[in-house]
Amino acid sequence: MILADTILPLLFLLVAPAPRNECVVLLHGLGRTEFSMWRIERELRADGYIVINETYPSITKDIPELSKHVGSAVQSCRRAGATSIHFVTHSMGGILVRTYFQTHRVAEAKRMVMLGPPNHGSEVVDEHHDAWWFRTTTGPAGQQLSTKGDSSILATLKPIPLEIGIIAGTKSIDPLLDSSLPKPNDGKVSVQSAMLAEMRDFITMEEDHTFMMYSMPVIRQVRMFLRTGTFDRSNPAN
Repeated sequence: MILADTILPLLFLLVAPAPRNECVVLLHGLGRTEFSMWRIERELRADGYIVINETYPSITKDIPELSKHVGSAVQSCRRAGATSIHFVTHSMGGILVRTYFQTHRVAEAKRMVMLGPPNHGSEVVDEHHDAWWFRTTTGPAGQQLSTKGDSSILATLKPIPLEIGIIAGTKSIDPLLDSSLPKPNDGKVSVQSAMLAEMRDFITMEEDHTFMMYSMPVIRQVRMFLRTGTFDRSNPAN
């Protein structure tokens, strides 16, 4: 049984046929660019997916306005001939997808993997939202990621029709911001805030918020969820 639990998930990734006409939309986080998702893009392309690595001006507009980029990426998938569309997001990128699906329907949409999503906001925003450096570096969207209902868009978001897998980090390399957060956290978002009631699967990994997108163990979990709708718990650190 132990051998099966360890080996079979890896064999699945090795021998399963490459997806055909499946598109994955990548959406980076606040203050980042599409280059932060380059390693995930490379691995998913190698798996045979059509990949749209969408960039957006994350610190110049609010979340509803930025969510229009989700629609642009969906159209790019359709133009590429995709019959299934998935999403892999980092941090605020996942909030854009949730926001977009409040008012749009995408018949081809299937699964989403969210990395370090502030689904219920971040206490970092609560504590530093009035600071000039925070406003400058996070813009209007950053102000909307509070845990407080009166200033956060998050409390208004309803469940969306996607199979959602969430990976939350438990390692912080930012002692200043870490002190603002409940533990465990990834230095920007707490594990508790990352969760959604409607999520299909959830896993924690010893990764920090800023660099988790580059982690090959994280990417292996992304690949597994996109193929199977579940994460691999046989050896999640590898």
